[in-house]
Amino acid sequence: MTTSTRGATKVPAVLVLEDGRTFRGRAYGSVGVTFGEAVFSTGMTGYQETLTDPSYHRQVVVMTAPHVGNTGVNDEDPESRRIWVAGYVVRDPARVPSNWRSRRSLDEELRDQGVVGISGIDTRALTRHLRERGAMRVGIFSGNALPDEGTMLAEVRQAPEMAGADLSAEVATKEAYVVPAIGEKKFTVAAVDLGIKGMTPHRMAERGIEVHVLPATASVEDVYAVQPDGVFFSNGPGDPATADHPVAVMRAVLERGTPLFGICFGNQILGRALGFGTYKLKYGHRGINQPVQDRTTGKVEVTAHNHGFAVDAPLDKVSETPYGRAEVSHVCLNDQVVEGLRLLDRPAFSVQYHPEAAAGPHDAAYLFDRFTSLMNTVRMEGQRA
Repeated sequence: MTTSTRGATKVPAVLVLEDGRTFRGRAYGSVGVTFGEAVFSTGMTGYQETLTDPSYHRQVVVMTAPHVGNTGVNDEDPESRRIWVAGYVVRDPARVPSNWRSRRSLDEELRDQGVVGISGIDTRALTRHLRERGAMRVGIFSGNALPDEGTMLAEVRQAPEMAGADLSAEVATKEAYVVPAIGEKKFTVAAVDLGIKGMTPHRMAERGIEVHVLPATASVEDVYAVQPDGVFFSNGPGDPATADHPVAVMRAVLERGTPLFGICFGNQILGRALGFGTYKLKYGHRGINQPVQDRTTGKVEVTAHNHGFAVDAPLDKVSETPYGRAEVSHVCLNDQVVEGLRLLDRPAFSVQYHPEAAAGPHDAAYLFDRFTSLMNTVRMEGQRA
């Protein structure tokens, strides 16, 4: 929820959290008012990819890295058609960007897209506060005629919460489109867009996969109309407890035994499809430096995350589900949160983080190869049958 106009960087701004904590700084980007859920991202780079990740819809992102905007904005790195964050919080924005690919400053891009932000505040103190108290609603107010703090706090507390929010259809494509395979076409995948990032179908295309990206509202018939070798469920925003339609579609895919891969929101959808619950994390995982262990190999990966909800599945045993045995395949080493699931009796797996990893790291890129191998195995078994 944003209202904005263009403004200068010396315009006063105030950030107000729903518990009453207040930070005063300067306007960054557009001048106006915005509301959302306050979350923090620990990445030191990749701010373009963060801003354009649809999973950040209705969230106000606090950057823990103090210097933001140094490399400006280019036309190659966005992950979607627009900036999705509800607001942006930085400590020391770059005054002059410097990069051979830069086309404009980050401040200009935020203004052009109407994103209200704030700079010049103690983002370390704000991050520590969110870690202690948890993610919460927030408002950014900027302009020369600001309301009193009581009025601002009341407005923040009237904003909708993230728990119970059904947002995937708001960010997903409205029309199906195709990302062609790069080189020889080997497989066809139906990708259900719940807030997909542009790099995800590209990673599959690099492996010879023709990707049919379908709206979040796609039916089972829509999925199988493209005659897929595999089905993919993407990342996306909102509370997975509201995602009854994607869960129903995924259960139909599991019934047919089609190879299935999900990431982030798609992992939570698989968890629900298998009968597990989901819950809201205190402050979530966001950034490009989260350690995750692949329990099938023992390898530890540095991974990119953006999730505020998680799957409630047992770490210490194999679970019986309507689709056979399932186990937790990946776990976050910081807090033991479930970061991946896999079925042992059907060709399906998922991870909670982002293996497409734009802007990095690339430790988890092998998961796209794992998906390709799964489709190849099922194809070979079908040919032998």
